[in-house]
Amino acid sequence: MKSVASIAFGWLIPGGTYLLRRKYLQFAVFLLLVSTAVAAGMALQGGVLLPEPAELQGTDGLTVILAWAGSIAKALAGGPYLLTLPFASLQTFMSGRTHEFGTVLLEIAGLFNLFAIAGAMEPEAR
Repeated sequence: MKSVASIAFGWLIPGGTYLLRRKYLQFAVFLLLVSTAVAAGMALQGGVLLPEPAELQGTDGLTVILAWAGSIAKALAGGPYLLTLPFASLQTFMSGRTHEFGTVLLEIAGLFNLFAIAGAMEPEAR
């Protein structure tokens, strides 16, 4: 149960699992990295919304899978991703796809946060 709570904390606060382990430098690096990537992605008008079925109608299966995978990757950024949702209320999924650099930065932020959680959960070598 302790690891589930630390994973949830690491998702909500980027690098939070390092904070729980008292590894402050790694925590600061991942917090800065994920937050900067999310801020840059939003500044470049990246899309943060999930795809609607109507928007994906007529596309092949691989495109649908990649669209959902990108959306899930963005959500992995945790707290910073949740903070961006109110600012994306006027966008659709497809309009966010037209701003590729911002959207890719948001996806990268989520993957960085996933790496931080995975790295902090590894057992330490003695």
